[in-house]
Amino acid sequence: MHRERWLRLIGGVVVLGSVLLAHFHSPRWLILTALVGLNLLQSAFTDWCPMVWVLQKAGVPGCRAEESGQSG
Repeated sequence: MHRERWLRLIGGVVVLGSVLLAHFHSPRWLILTALVGLNLLQSAFTDWCPMVWVLQKAGVPGCRAEESGQSG
Protein backbone atom coordinates (compact mmCIF):
# COMPACT_ATOMS: atom_id res chain seq x y z
CA MET A 1 0.00 0.00 0.00
CA HIS A 2 1.18 3.51 -0.68
CA ARG A 3 1.23 6.48 1.68
CA GLU A 4 -2.16 7.91 0.73
CA ARG A 5 -3.92 4.63 1.44
CA TRP A 6 -2.13 4.24 4.78
CA LEU A 7 -3.12 7.79 5.67
CA ARG A 8 -6.79 7.08 4.96
CA LEU A 9 -6.63 3.80 6.88
CA ILE A 10 -5.05 5.38 9.94
CA GLY A 11 -7.49 8.31 9.91
CA GLY A 12 -10.47 5.98 9.65
CA VAL A 13 -9.23 3.72 12.44
CA VAL A 14 -8.59 6.67 14.76
CA VAL A 15 -12.02 8.21 14.09
CA LEU A 16 -13.90 4.92 14.49
CA GLY A 17 -11.86 4.02 17.56
CA SER A 18 -12.53 7.34 19.24
CA VAL A 19 -16.26 7.13 18.47
CA LEU A 20 -16.40 3.63 19.99
CA LEU A 21 -14.44 4.79 23.03
CA ALA A 22 -16.78 7.78 23.38
CA HIS A 23 -19.79 5.48 23.27
CA PHE A 24 -18.50 2.82 25.67
CA HIS A 25 -16.12 4.75 27.92
CA SER A 26 -16.31 8.55 27.99
CA PRO A 27 -17.70 11.25 25.67
CA ARG A 28 -14.40 13.09 26.08
CA TRP A 29 -12.94 10.76 23.42
CA LEU A 30 -14.85 12.84 20.87
CA ILE A 31 -12.11 15.44 21.33
CA LEU A 32 -9.82 13.07 19.41
CA THR A 33 -12.39 12.84 16.62
CA ALA A 34 -12.53 16.64 16.48
CA LEU A 35 -8.73 16.88 16.35
CA VAL A 36 -8.59 14.45 13.41
CA GLY A 37 -11.27 16.53 11.67
CA LEU A 38 -9.34 19.75 12.29
CA ASN A 39 -6.16 18.15 10.95
CA LEU A 40 -7.98 17.06 7.79
CA LEU A 41 -9.35 20.56 7.35
CA GLN A 42 -6.00 22.29 7.77
CA SER A 43 -4.25 19.77 5.51
CA ALA A 44 -6.74 20.53 2.75
CA PHE A 45 -5.54 24.13 2.76
CA THR A 46 -1.85 23.70 3.61
CA ASP A 47 -1.13 20.32 1.95
CA TRP A 48 0.75 19.32 5.13
CA CYS A 49 -0.10 16.45 7.45
CA PRO A 50 2.10 15.19 10.31
CA MET A 51 1.17 11.56 9.62
CA VAL A 52 2.57 11.83 6.08
CA TRP A 53 5.92 12.79 7.60
CA VAL A 54 5.73 9.79 9.97
CA LEU A 55 4.89 7.45 7.10
CA GLN A 56 7.77 8.85 5.01
CA LYS A 57 10.20 8.26 7.89
CA ALA A 58 8.80 4.72 8.24
CA GLY A 59 9.71 4.08 4.61
CA VAL A 60 6.18 3.76 3.23
CA PRO A 61 6.37 4.38 -0.52
CA GLY A 62 4.44 7.21 -2.14
CA CYS A 63 2.06 6.67 -5.03
CA ARG A 64 3.56 6.28 -8.52
CA ALA A 65 2.51 9.77 -9.72
CA GLU A 66 4.08 11.32 -6.62
CA GLU A 67 7.34 9.41 -7.08
CA SER A 68 7.69 10.37 -10.74
CA GLY A 69 6.97 14.05 -10.07
CA GLN A 70 3.65 14.06 -11.92
CA SER A 71 0.52 15.63 -10.51
CA GLY A 72 -3.08 14.49 -10.77
